[in-house]
Amino acid sequence: MSDEHAPVLLPGGGWRLWHQFALRGPGFPADGVLRLAPPGLAEAADKFGPGTALTGPEWDAFTDELSTAAVHTARHLQQVAARPRFQAALAWQNPAVLRTGIAPFLRWTPGVDARSSMPRQREELVAHYWQRFCVKNDTIGFFGPVGWGNWDLAAPDAVATDAGDGGFLAAGEVYFSGWAIDALAKVLAEDAELMRWIPPRRVSIVRAADGTVRVPGRPAQPVGQREAAVLGLCDGTRPVAAIAAALDLPVDEVTACVRELVRRRWAQWRLEVPAATHPDRALRAILERVPDAAVRDRALAKLAVLEDRRDAVRAAGDDADALTAAIGALEADFAALTDAEAQRAKGARTAPCRGLVYSDTRRAATATAGPGLLAHLEPLQLCLTAARWMTNRFADGIRARLRTVYDRLAADGAPVDLATLWLHTLPSPHPEAGDLIDAVQAELRAKWTRLLDIPPGARSVRLTTADLAPRVRAEFEEPGDGWSLARYISPDVLVVADDAAALARGDVQLVLGEMHCALNTMGASLFVHQHPDRAELLAETTRDFPGPRLLPMLPKELPQKWSTRSRPALDRDQDHYVALVDQTGDPHRPRTVLGADVQVVDSDGRLTAVLPDGTRYDVLDAYANTLTQRVMDRFTLRPEGEHTPRVTVDRMTLARETWHLPVSGADFADEKSEAARFVRARHWQRRHDLPRFVFVVSPTEPRPFYVDFDSPVYTTILAKAARRLARKDPEARLKVSEMLPTPEQAWLTDAEGHRYTSELRFVAVDQTVVSGEDR
Repeated sequence: MSDEHAPVLLPGGGWRLWHQFALRGPGFPADGVLRLAPPGLAEAADKFGPGTALTGPEWDAFTDELSTAAVHTARHLQQVAARPRFQAALAWQNPAVLRTGIAPFLRWTPGVDARSSMPRQREELVAHYWQRFCVKNDTIGFFGPVGWGNWDLAAPDAVATDAGDGGFLAAGEVYFSGWAIDALAKVLAEDAELMRWIPPRRVSIVRAADGTVRVPGRPAQPVGQREAAVLGLCDGTRPVAAIAAALDLPVDEVTACVRELVRRRWAQWRLEVPAATHPDRALRAILERVPDAAVRDRALAKLAVLEDRRDAVRAAGDDADALTAAIGALEADFAALTDAEAQRAKGARTAPCRGLVYSDTRRAATATAGPGLLAHLEPLQLCLTAARWMTNRFADGIRARLRTVYDRLAADGAPVDLATLWLHTLPSPHPEAGDLIDAVQAELRAKWTRLLDIPPGARSVRLTTADLAPRVRAEFEEPGDGWSLARYISPDVLVVADDAAALARGDVQLVLGEMHCALNTMGASLFVHQHPDRAELLAETTRDFPGPRLLPMLPKELPQKWSTRSRPALDRDQDHYVALVDQTGDPHRPRTVLGADVQVVDSDGRLTAVLPDGTRYDVLDAYANTLTQRVMDRFTLRPEGEHTPRVTVDRMTLARETWHLPVSGADFADEKSEAARFVRARHWQRRHDLPRFVFVVSPTEPRPFYVDFDSPVYTTILAKAARRLARKDPEARLKVSEMLPTPEQAWLTDAEGHRYTSELRFVAVDQTVVSGEDR
């Protein structure tokens, strides 16, 4: 076996891979969707070419054939809908669908009862969920469990898998959504006796010094000696009684003072639950610090009601009836305790985790990657190098804009604190950030266009690393010089192999999926807490950052971006947290500071954040997460256009073939006849030379969806998506990408031999970063 600490270096230099990688895949086998393509039906449909009249005896025979096939498909979808694990997955996703969609669908008898509009809609509902559960490499619940793998540079096989022992899953947990515990905390805070023991804390943007209180954007306000002393002790760890004792003042007097500080918006006195993977535990820790037993136990009893109901949800497992009942009981008790809705409405301003609880699990199967795979990853280094150039250019632009703001704030000679700089650059990281990254991405595209030199009309382009690497270095090569997170890029790599033997010997093709730039996605809570040993991931982090890091406190959630389960979860005791505006951290945690207490200074031409203990960081590290949000999905090597070819370098496809097709040209979408719609959809497919299996992105759909042009039910789903888009914007386009690998090329198996689609998510670490001392 190889030394577990030996670095895994990408061929080509400059990048190291984490030993640990994620093995992502759905929770249902890939062949689940293939049975929705009736055998022989596509060939029969193709007898009716473009321009052929869809009438006459042959057409009547075909429509009868399709109707018969549709009945078989409906029966198969009923079998899918009746599966306990499918119903349990729906219970987690949308439990109301079980009652309003699945139950009546299962009562319907295909071939006997009329196949009217409503049964068809329910067929499509099941088929839509089924494609997600079978071929989307999502990470959510048991229908998208987290799998793990590791590199072994002495392994004989390129990729080896172990299905594990004892079933499909190795572990799982049920977690509270942060907003649910916050709702309970809000109710508990109505208890005045409890709030006596809840510590107040200074607002993060407020700075008190020299007899004044300064708030960014306002004139300095005078503050009395007593009020300043009380404010100085409002650190979130001392109840009012403790502050009074420390100052030798009456409790009533200090209570009135704190209330005045709150009125002036210099302090907060609320029951705030720190952001955490387990917010219930964080709330419990706060309540258990309350010394008054009666008050403490009264509050803990309400929390225990929800904890017990959560435990019942966990115990239900994948029994859909028990799970639905347990979730319903939890929702009922939550509503009774909080007088709030137990399910947040879906919308643009709603973050993920709309339910009170969610589940994450760990796949039993594991993978080991060896040098036979590593050798084929050399083309990945070209993309990583270009992505680093992109983050460098964005960092340069933001540095320049922050400098302009800093110079203006420092013009009167007064010190500039981090909170002030932050508030004067909102929306973070800067109001011009959107235009800046657009310009950087446009330059990135232009560079790749020159590098790839794709012939007009090409369907595919094959290049070699040997030819491309010198040109990539000339365009993009430079040391990393961005923010702390910019050192990370998390690429998804899919493996295409004919069989297990080919997989083992490295006779494979690779496909680059998404590139998550300036981000270690495996540091998110949903990954970290499904790893068998979090300490291993922390050790990887320390290998990248031996010293402390500056970590900005993030909002608890952002609409459509992150929530409890996707928050960073690889912080270490040595790291510093800084509250910029949102104070979402635990004030009892050491090395936690407020933005107003952090000075920003010019250090050798760079803006530097200086913490109260003297520790210094590049000021961009305080902006790390907002910088990453701007660039994380902006890497591309595709030229713009209606069609972009497949781009393959050596054995690695760096870009799938993709079409941007006008929805106005999807003439099959308005066909009323199911048979005519299927035939016309295949005409549309051939007109654009689309492959059988594709993923489609529509601006009106929440996520990409799978389409099999041999399947009437999936072409119908595509038709409805096209109609919705055409109604909203007749000039819009559908993005269609080839599916690669296809469901037929799945190689990941479970203990029973079922095959699953999958991808490997690596963490690449930039080894060229310029240290602070070397700049």
